[in-house]
Formats: sequence, C-alpha cells, structure tokens
Amino acid sequence: MGPKRAALLSLRPAGIFALSRVGIFLIISAMALSAHQSIMSKLINWDAKWYLLIAEKGYVHSVPLGHGNPAQCDLGFFPLLPLLVRWVHFVTGFGFNVAGILTTTLLGLFASVAVWWLLREFFGRVGADRGTALIFLSPGAFVLSMVYTEGAIILFVACSMLALQRRRWLLAGLCAAAATAADPVGTAAIVPCVVACVVAIRTRGEWRSILAPLTAPLGVGLFFLYLWFHTGSPFSWLHAQRVGWQSGYLGTGIPEAMWHFFDHGFVDPNYGVKAVSAFTVVGLLVLFFRAHPPAPWVGYVVTVLVFGALSPVIGVTPRLLLRDFPLLGVVGAKLPPVWFEVTLAFSVMLLAALTIAAGGWRWTP
Repeated sequence: MGPKRAALLSLRPAGIFALSRVGIFLIISAMALSAHQSIMSKLINWDAKWYLLIAEKGYVHSVPLGHGNPAQCDLGFFPLLPLLVRWVHFVTGFGFNVAGILTTTLLGLFASVAVWWLLREFFGRVGADRGTALIFLSPGAFVLSMVYTEGAIILFVACSMLALQRRRWLLAGLCAAAATAADPVGTAAIVPCVVACVVAIRTRGEWRSILAPLTAPLGVGLFFLYLWFHTGSPFSWLHAQRVGWQSGYLGTGIPEAMWHFFDHGFVDPNYGVKAVSAFTVVGLLVLFFRAHPPAPWVGYVVTVLVFGALSPVIGVTPRLLLRDFPLLGVVGAKLPPVWFEVTLAFSVMLLAALTIAAGGWRWTP
C-alpha cells in the first residue's frame, strides 16, 4: 500500500476523533459560558495541573510530610507527558496551558490513527471504524481533551502492538517503553511484548523477538533511576502516591465503590460511576474473549484491569477502560451492526453526561 493510500485511509479515524472533540468542545463551551468561566479553566483542572507544573518547573526534591492533600506533590506523576508539553512549548512559544492542550490533542489524534490501523489488521476496514468509534466516543474519552496521559498511552501501546504484529521487535519495545514512562498503567505495555516474544520463540524459534521485552521497561526504569539521583530514592513516586492519593489496602477500590453505590446510589457520582463500570466490564470481557483476540492483546487487557482492581482508590473507571482500549475496540469491531449502533449511541450519551459532570466538578476524571 502506497503512502498516499495510507494517508487517505488514516483520514477515517482522524475524522472520528475530530467529531468526538467537536462534541466535547461544544459541551464545555456551553458550560463555561453559563458559568462565566473560560473554556481553558474547564480543561486544566485535576491532574492536569500537576502535569503542567512539572512541565514548567520540574519535579520537587522531596515528598512533603503528612498524608492526604498536604502530602500531595508532583513526584506522584510520570514524566512523558510533561516532557512532551515542554517540548511543544519550546517549539511553538505557546504558554504551558495552550501547549498542554495542543499536545494532548495531537496525541489523541495520532492515537486514533494507530488504533484504527491496529484493528484493521484483524477486523478489516469496517471493524476498525466501529472499534475506533467505540473507543474515542467511550464515556471516559472526555479526558482526551484535557492535559491527561490517556492519549499518550493509547498511542504508544497501539504502535507497540502493531509493531509486534509485524515482528518489528525493537520498535515494539521502544514504543512500549514510551508508554511505561507515561503512566503507571502504561507499564502494562510490557506484557504484550513478553507474550509475543514467548510465542515467537516457541513457534518460530525467533530469538530476536527478545528485543521487545528487554527494551519495554526502559521508560519506567529510567524514570526511577532519575528519581534516585533527584530525590535520593528510586521509590519516591510510590511514596508520593501512597501518602498523597493511594492510601488504603490493596484491592479495596472496587469493594468500596460497590458498598457506597448500593448504600447511597449516585449521591457521590465518583463511587456510582466506578460501580457501574465494574459491572459493565464483565459484559465487555465476555464479548472480548468470544472474539478470540490475539494473545498479546489479552495480556494487556487483563493486566490493565488487574492494576485497577489492586488499587485502593481507582477500581474500574471510564478512564481505565479507555486506557484498556483493545477491550472496547474488539467489542466494537465484533458487535452486530444493530447492537453496535445501540451501544455507540448509549456510549455517546454517557460521554456527554460525564463531560457535564466533570465540568461541574461532580465527577473527578
């Protein structure tokens, strides 16, 4: 396939992504106008502020004393997105807020193209269209318009999986390494590299495939090495997360969300959304496994869900499902046309609802 043909086909997922962003922009604009606030203020809240702070000033040297809000600091966040924002700021001259939004928008755009080509390998053009639409119009896709890491994770994991499929082992490992530098959940990108390597060696004796799992951990490894020199401990990120955000026992996030949901309903949307997401993922997994996806995809999907289940805070959320994009992509590609249309319509409504909830500060993305 020639470059021109590939570029034309890539307009399909780019159009899906653009459509999703226009919808989000219209909702946020209406909310900002009614509240007499700027649109930017709606897009750089929550974790976005930490990423922009790192991009502008770098990491602090130690975790503050205490627990909860007083102990929160930028050491609790991975470096890839701030580095990209700083680079865009340097190249364009835009302020860090604008550079951040531009960076994540471009990451989301490129991610949609990478996902489409990955899905096309197994499900053809129509399946790729449907799977891409369900991912980028999923309820958690609102965060792709914020300075958040989801776009980077989806982009680099999709590129890594596509490289694994085409047996370009070093490229696959380097893309996975980029994902591991973006977010803790991004370290799940190591698993597909390991799975693909095992399959390649057992079935074809292709020992060169070991390049993928050997290079995949480089991103997170270099970050922890940097923390060692910068703060005196390679575990500063873990310490910052535990005292600032992730206090509690491992594996309690989902049970706590269920308990709050059954006891209080949607009084607190954060618990309600997590509980409903946990129920939804069961049905998605049934459809996912019935489609018999490639083993590396299975490894990634399961690992991401395990990360969510182990967290004392996160559990299963729309953001986690967005990062677990092969799950949504396979389901979207394999659903019968009528069921796909119904599912997509329902997903779009939930996306709009969560966008409004996040903009009104009732749901924490």
